[in-house]
Parts: sequence; C-alpha cells; structure tokens
Amino acid sequence: MKDFVVGVPQQVQKLKTPPAGTQDGKPKVSGKRMEFMLETICEIKNNKKRPKEESTPHTRLKKWLQKLRVEEVQLRGIKWDKLLDPNKKGQWWHSGDIETIGKDSTAEIADVIDAEVAEAQKMLHLAAAQRMNTEARRAIFCIIMSGEDYLDAFEKILRLNLPGKQDREIVRVLVDCCLQEKVFNKYYSLLAAKLCHHDKNHKFTLQYCLWDHFKQLDSMEMRRLANLARFLADLIGSFSLSLAVLKAVDFTDSSVLTSKVMMHFRILFETLFTQHSDNDIWNIFTRIASPPELENLRNGLELFIHQPLTKNDLTGTQIGATETTSLIINKIKVVKKALANVSGVLL
Repeated sequence: MKDFVVGVPQQVQKLKTPPAGTQDGKPKVSGKRMEFMLETICEIKNNKKRPKEESTPHTRLKKWLQKLRVEEVQLRGIKWDKLLDPNKKGQWWHSGDIETIGKDSTAEIADVIDAEVAEAQKMLHLAAAQRMNTEARRAIFCIIMSGEDYLDAFEKILRLNLPGKQDREIVRVLVDCCLQEKVFNKYYSLLAAKLCHHDKNHKFTLQYCLWDHFKQLDSMEMRRLANLARFLADLIGSFSLSLAVLKAVDFTDSSVLTSKVMMHFRILFETLFTQHSDNDIWNIFTRIASPPELENLRNGLELFIHQPLTKNDLTGTQIGATETTSLIINKIKVVKKALANVSGVLL
C-alpha cells in the first residue's frame, strides 16, 4: 500500500510529461476530464484540496464591491422582452451590450443618464447656495434633498460612514433643510425620528441644535419659525424627543417670552394638541411629571399653556376656531392631570 501511495505522483508526472519518441510533444493526458481525475487523485493522496485561483478581473471587482459594502447589484436598462426571451445567451443582463439594446433603448438610457447628471449638478449648485461649505455637508444635503422617501434617505445616510464627529452634521443639515421649506414637510420629521431611534447620538445632537435655534427665535423669519415649531411638535408627538427639550426656555420670564417666542410655542402646542389623542398627550406630559429637576419646566408650562392657547386669536383660520378652542381646552385639562401624575402611570 505504501508503494502504491508513493508511486501515485510518479505515475501522474509520467502522464503529464510527453514521451521522448512523440513528434507532436503532447502529453498522454487526453482531455479536461482526465486532467481533472489526475488532480483529484493527487489531492486525495495529499489529503489537501488545492484552492482554485480566481481570475484577476473577478478578484478586483469582488474586492471593490466589498469595499463599497455592496450587498446586491441593481440591474438597469433591461426590457421585459429581453428578460422573458427564452433564447438569452451570454451576459444578457449587461445594459451596455450592443446586441441586446436597440437604438430606442440606447437613446432612452442616454436620456436617463443626462437627466441624472443634470439633477446632480442642480443639487450641487443648490448646496452651494445654502452654504454647505464642506464635502460632508454637501453629501448629506444632496442625499436628503434627492431621497425618494425618508427610508431611502436614511439608508443612504448610513452608507456615508462619516468619520469622527462629522456625523453631527447630519442632524444640523436636516434641520436647516426643514426650515428652508416654504411649507412644512413631514418628510424631515420622519427622517429625524428614524435617525433618533437608530442612534442616540443623533438625539443628543438634535437637542443641542434645537437649543441653538431657540436662542435665535427673535431674529427668525415667521416661515422658519413655524416650520421649526411643527417639526418639534412631530418629534415630541412620536416620542422621539421628550418635552424635557424645552427646559432651556424659561416660560416664567416675561422678558424671554417676546412676541415671536410666544408665537413659536403657540404653534408648537396647538399642533401637538390638535394632531394627537388624549392618551398621547397624557403620556407625553406624564414623562416630565416626576423628575425633580424639571419642576421649573412644569410650572412654566402650566402658566404658558393656560393663557395663550385658550384665546380666540389662534394661529388657525377663523372658520372652526370655536371647535379648535374647545378641543385645546379639553387637552389642557388632560395636561393638568398628567402633570399631577407623579406616579408616572402611562396609558
């Protein structure tokens, strides 16, 4: 048995070496099948399988995709007639294959590429106009403004992998984009809530960002002021942020509550009360009922909410103002009970 095992590589070498008397100089191995069998016998003898070497282009492509963290490849420019064609040959899925794409399809793909390039240039010009002065801010701005929906923008933002403290720019750019809108867009609050639930660092950054904007309410345009109020109301209503974020505002100081500051928080609480149920309002205010460090905030909110929001000159239209007023008065009763709920029982 030992002689047989030792003689295996010698016999394989003889078969691979062409005989001295042959004119063509070819070995005795005839075909790929016989070569495969000889390699398999050698692997069994050595008790070790030789790894197959990948082609250089395939290896480079694989490493490049791994570096980009690509999990799947999107096929583009494929028509239904080609997809359902039973006579597909070769690499039929390549959108650049001349044989599989007609003139009409080529022109269509070219138009799509031109439109995408034009859109990218438009986004870069818009980012420059909005003073996005760093590469990170420009990239975040383009992703937020070109996202199909908030989930699409969220996934693209995660792929940025911003180093160090650059991820703080995500929330700041998001808030700036929200305030620039002519009419409030719920897209920004949904994206902010998704970021806050994903990583608590975004929540802390958003809190400090809002405090910075609270200091600028007097000099802020009404459009930006209203957008900020509705943005914050959505985040509080979805429990992405707590009412404790308002602890930076002294509601008992009349010098702080200027006309614009009063308008901002009236819009905030009116939006909160009219768009959420009694149970939601109960849970929102119960969360700040027991912490002793929030006593000043509780006292300030009780004083602020009862006075401005029960007036007839609400920020809404005059039509239905009576119904809105009665709804807000009922919600204020829920707020008073919730702030007295020291035990912290939630509904």
